[in-house]
Amino acid sequence: MTTAAPVQPLPVVGAGVVSSAGYGLAPLAGAPAPGAAPEPAAGADAAYPPRPLRPVPGFKAADHLGRKGIKNLDRLAQLSLVACKQALEAAGPAAAGKDPARTGVVLATNTGSIAGYSDLLYETLTLDKPYLINPGKFAGSVMNCSAGQMAIRHGLKGLNATVAGGRSASLYAFRHARLAMAAGRAEELLVGGAEELSAPTAWAWHHAGTLREAAPVGEGSAVFVVRAEETPGEPVLAELLACEVGFFGWTGVNRRAGLGRGLTNGLVTAINRALERSAVAADDVADVSLGAGDHIGLDRVEERAVRLALGRLPDPVRVTEVLGETYSAGGAMQLAALLARWQGSPGSGKPRIGLITSVGHDGNAGALVVRERV
Repeated sequence: MTTAAPVQPLPVVGAGVVSSAGYGLAPLAGAPAPGAAPEPAAGADAAYPPRPLRPVPGFKAADHLGRKGIKNLDRLAQLSLVACKQALEAAGPAAAGKDPARTGVVLATNTGSIAGYSDLLYETLTLDKPYLINPGKFAGSVMNCSAGQMAIRHGLKGLNATVAGGRSASLYAFRHARLAMAAGRAEELLVGGAEELSAPTAWAWHHAGTLREAAPVGEGSAVFVVRAEETPGEPVLAELLACEVGFFGWTGVNRRAGLGRGLTNGLVTAINRALERSAVAADDVADVSLGAGDHIGLDRVEERAVRLALGRLPDPVRVTEVLGETYSAGGAMQLAALLARWQGSPGSGKPRIGLITSVGHDGNAGALVVRERV
């Protein structure tokens, strides 16, 4: 048996969140009870399936970014840019003073803007001539458009990566950021995830059969400013400890048989390894942020794995019940909800330890350990 190498804590100095609950961390701390969030009535829009929806209410990018340079941006890029701006503002002047060549972006988004692809394809089939398509829309047809726009707008010249990994994409992004900093490739990174709500994605979830019938589909973006080293005297929201992710085998799902044991055991392995590398005992974990509560079968897999790894299931944070399924942005939203809980309920003075877990029908799973700063 090998011993996992310990990790260096990475300070989180800023957070930006755009969600159906509102803007920033504070709305997540006082988010409405499940089912109380505003949403279009089922069938109110013929373009969407008869399923609860959780869009960002009244979202207009120009209200946050100004009108310059956003005309041809898809909704996914707009959500990402607003969250990015909030995160940098929350980090304060020190973020602006960092070396742009050593500051980068790691963003989780599984496919980019599905609505952008669909609109572009529709125009190629319906317009009189192909060259009448708006060339400004081509930039959004690649999945790394949002990360690129974040770097362009803020002059970030360092590492720029877009990470796909299904429901675990955000945890893959945190893992990628940790590896990049450990290798000396960046001093500061904007790390998080983004997902837009559109008719094509809503119908895809509706027909996939993996979500419960009443489970809402949502959207949003959560971005965090993460440093390789802490600046003395700078406020720190939390510390990212170990993040372990992996593919543990596709086992399929059906309503009667559920999922096999491979994925459960894989998540247990990820949790145990993340705790070991963080030098954290299972008994020290105070909060768990779960992400699969609305997924048929996956909810049992996730909860069972946490119980096996920790010996219990602490009172969980279930952000999907309020924000809906945000897919590749889910892990980032789970971290935001955990930080919001800590800010909204002061502890005893001892730093609390949080665990964020993710599991997907595609066989990907992961765990991130976070420590509160007091």
